[in-house]
Amino acid sequence: MHAVYPVVVAALLFSVGVYGVLARRNAILVLMSVELMLNAVNLNLVAFDVLWRDRLHGGQVLTLFTIVIAAAEIGLGLAIVLLIFRNRRMVEVDRLSTLGEPPGAPGASGTPAVPGDLADGPVPTGGSESAGGPGSVDEAARRRASAVAREGDAT
Repeated sequence: MHAVYPVVVAALLFSVGVYGVLARRNAILVLMSVELMLNAVNLNLVAFDVLWRDRLHGGQVLTLFTIVIAAAEIGLGLAIVLLIFRNRRMVEVDRLSTLGEPPGAPGASGTPAVPGDLADGPVPTGGSESAGGPGSVDEAARRRASAVAREGDAT
């Protein structure tokens, strides 16, 4: 086997992955492009291991190690993308310039927004959450919204 064939294929895969990382806005497509680049590296490792006929098969061992690392990376990356989507309702990388709260969110003005922490009322309990009473979650949301509106009017 000539060493040129897998190296050329790996170079093409790697360059397609680099293009995907630089040109894509969707975070999931960026993660897929990074995985494509890692697979190009794995192809090179196995190809050179076969070419050099290493007795310890170091290239294959490193390939297995990078596959495990890539699996952990994609799991963590998808978890982060899922959390970003739940909070921001988007996964476009260009629009994620800040790590803080979006403007207008509770706690964005410097006051801490801790779930269940009410400045002027009781902490909601399990019994009255759905009843709409003074300690319910709906009441807490209304109080937070009015507090944010008052802060906005003061500035």
